[in-house]
Amino acid sequence: MEAMRTQLSLAPLAGIETELLAVLAADTQTAKGPDAKPVPVLLTADPSVLAAAQAVLASGEFKADANETLLLHSPAGLAAKRLLLVGLGKQAKASASAVRNAAGTAVRFTKPRAIRELVFALPSTASPEPEAAPAVSEPAVAAPELKPAAPEPAAATPELKPAAPEPAAATPLPKPEEPAPAVPESKSAEQKVAEPVAKSVAPAPADAAPAPADAPLTPAVAVPAPAPAAPKPTIAVQYLPLLPPGPCTRAAVEGALIGDFDPDTYRSDRKDQSVLSFTVAAPADADKPTLEKAFAEGVILGESQNFTRSLVNEPGNKLTPTILARRSVQMSELVGLNCRTFSTDKLHDLKMGAFWSVSQGSAEPPALIVLRYEPAGVTEGPVLGLVGKGITFDSGGISIKPADNMEKMKYDMAGGAAMIGAMRAIALLKPKVRVIAVVCAAENMPSGTAQKPGDVQTAMPLEPGKPGKTIEVINTDAEGRMVLADGLTYARQLGATHLIDAATLTGACVVALGYANAGAFSNDDATFEKFNAALAASGEKFWRLPLGEEYAEQIKSDIGDIKNTGGRWGGASTAAEFLKVFVEDTPWIHLDIAGMAWIEDSKPYIAKGPSGVAVRSILEWVRSYQM
Repeated sequence: MEAMRTQLSLAPLAGIETELLAVLAADTQTAKGPDAKPVPVLLTADPSVLAAAQAVLASGEFKADANETLLLHSPAGLAAKRLLLVGLGKQAKASASAVRNAAGTAVRFTKPRAIRELVFALPSTASPEPEAAPAVSEPAVAAPELKPAAPEPAAATPELKPAAPEPAAATPLPKPEEPAPAVPESKSAEQKVAEPVAKSVAPAPADAAPAPADAPLTPAVAVPAPAPAAPKPTIAVQYLPLLPPGPCTRAAVEGALIGDFDPDTYRSDRKDQSVLSFTVAAPADADKPTLEKAFAEGVILGESQNFTRSLVNEPGNKLTPTILARRSVQMSELVGLNCRTFSTDKLHDLKMGAFWSVSQGSAEPPALIVLRYEPAGVTEGPVLGLVGKGITFDSGGISIKPADNMEKMKYDMAGGAAMIGAMRAIALLKPKVRVIAVVCAAENMPSGTAQKPGDVQTAMPLEPGKPGKTIEVINTDAEGRMVLADGLTYARQLGATHLIDAATLTGACVVALGYANAGAFSNDDATFEKFNAALAASGEKFWRLPLGEEYAEQIKSDIGDIKNTGGRWGGASTAAEFLKVFVEDTPWIHLDIAGMAWIEDSKPYIAKGPSGVAVRSILEWVRSYQM
């Protein structure tokens, strides 16, 4: 499958020649009640686009609901062959996260229709009365590559050609229209990748304060319409978004890459429906360096999340602990990470009795994966420890799971995969903070050598010569916390001053939060606040759940220090209390992603299957500690 090519353009929308131009819309209706009808408004100031969509908006057919789509063929006045309207939902709730989903929706809309290129227009921030400005040549920004690639076929790159000017009456304005800026002559497809793309620049005020990433869309100055018999407020009133182009640019690229992923890897008749070219069309008045940085970040994060998804998608016979370790090494070599992998002997040397107890029932050896990111010149400050559960297949062991849905237990390594994907993004984005990742990979299988309920295992000691905690095994299917116990201890031994772990840990978390939020726990409010702030940029949903002495009481053992389950009630919190024993006073966050790691049903913006959840949030949390 050919990888999607992504690029950034600041060219006028009407002149972009492409198979499909996607434009966003929001519902500006604020009234409630059965008589309150949607008032959809296109989030663009381009008069040609507004004119092309005028009739369908006035018809009421399109309501601009979240991820709603409507396709117009051969739109008048546009060089694009098709115009796709994509809804963001209610204006007050629209955000960069909504833009991310809308971009994924646009990509997934094109895939089954054999449309291989599209241009996605960001919300416009232009003034309703733009000043005429001279055309300025700006280069298109291509996605960063890890190594040189062969030149792409010319036909896949959207051509940028001038369209015929639209009459001024298409978009009523309070003053006569200013002359449209000149559009330079179109280049050939080969020239467009390397040569400048024209844009009209309307400089923003130097002292303008940036809007937050999830700022709501709010109407700009309302332009009064004449008083016809049947007023059309969606065209006469130009509502312009206050979303900053930077976060929207990053979100759009992320959403496009995420939307292009499909899980049908092993179909013998698999059809290549990949989108070959995705162009983000940004407002001409946006700050170019800001857009370039956001665009590059979006590519890195989208590809890193898809890398995680590709690992989670693999069946257990194709991704054993050993193969997961090998793929981690291969990725690390590409992006410049230090990666070392170990197996059974190292577990015994470190006295990782909890980790080994899970793997001892399988013919597949375990893998201890250690990745390090050490930026040049950073020798002081925090060392962040990322710890992931990497159970590549979980049968439950002797406490075997029911047969129904057991095939999905290949994704029980999603926490470990999230840490590996996050480390990829960290290596490429290069934050000024040291990071260590530890992934404990194993299979949990029943056999004559498997651990049994009632066994007592000894976890890894933090320091040589000191005893490790003893764990009474009540249920062998509570294995994730066992491997994490040793993983967290090892990360501390390697020097981690702050910890975060991710795991598909408990069904109890899914019962509590459903499939809408993942669970989050922490023993330190300041550390959690950094993570909570990171969610504004990542757009992922985590809900903090409680820890406490009451839950700790439930996991006290009569024969050892603790037991690996605390009973039926409060299962997510008792599991987190189990892990807290091994972090002690180290600032720590635990992410229970059991309900969010696998998408049960396809959504307009993402395919059914692995989600890659937590990659973006972990990356943003790490960046919050930069020196």
